[in-house]
Amino acid sequence: QVQLQESGGGSVQSGGSLRLSCTSSEYTYRRYCMAWFRQAPGKEREGVANIDGYGQTTYTTFVKDRFTISRDAKNTLWLQMNDLKPEDTAMYLCAVRPWTDCNYSPGTYPYWGQGTQVTVSS
Repeated sequence: QVQLQESGGGSVQSGGSLRLSCTSSEYTYRRYCMAWFRQAPGKEREGVANIDGYGQTTYTTFVKDRFTISRDAKNTLWLQMNDLKPEDTAMYLCAVRPWTDCNYSPGTYPYWGQGTQVTVSS
């Protein structure tokens, strides 16, 4: 059972930056897809960015050119968030799916962290 733990959230002003991380309690095969999702109160969970088993990254339109997803040699997943906006306020969750390819369908990710809160004030 893969257990994921996010950290790095907090409160920042509009235009600020945060760097989120996601670590795994067990070895997460490097060829697995890893992703960041977010969920704001009263809204559905939505994809933010993902990195597939070959290191290819994708971003959703509302974060492209502001956020950067990466993972390091220890398979820690990162999300560098710059130029944050109030609409980025949400709980950010990392997820893993045991396949090489990625998508933005939450139901296809069997492993989730508890999330880390990001709050951006104007």
